[in-house]
Amino acid sequence: MTHYPTQERSFTLTRTLASSRHAVFTAWTDPRHLGWFHNPDMPTPATPIEVDLRVGGTWKQQMIVNEELSYPTGGIYLEIVPDERLVFRWGAVGGWPELDGVNELTAPVVTVQLNDLGKETELVLTVQFSEHLDIEEVQKLMLGGTREGWAATVDRVKESTAL
Repeated sequence: MTHYPTQERSFTLTRTLASSRHAVFTAWTDPRHLGWFHNPDMPTPATPIEVDLRVGGTWKQQMIVNEELSYPTGGIYLEIVPDERLVFRWGAVGGWPELDGVNELTAPVVTVQLNDLGKETELVLTVQFSEHLDIEEVQKLMLGGTREGWAATVDRVKESTAL
């Protein structure tokens, strides 16, 4: 198991994808292309993926972890720079992480930065945990598999956008 220093409140994952920034951005923002986010070992959820791609808009889809665990996830868009950058507060109302008026300030912020490498794209994903969470809660999330879950998810976008 990975140990995280007590002061660490974020992690970053970097992948090189054999696709254009436009293709990768589309994979993150178009509901017709967001199926990669689902767990490939589980059935595709019946609930449609919803995307309102504007600052303040939401993205929501059902995540099925296993036969016993399913929940809505997604986010609220904070910044959108087409083909370059996407920032969202991660979570969903009634989902995980819980994202409602009370919990909004404690929700993690995810930044997806897309850097042009010619015929490839460097995807840099950063998950920043809120200063409103005590460090013990951050540690619980870090040690509970959040980084590993995002790593598996980002690897799926890498596979889905390969030329």
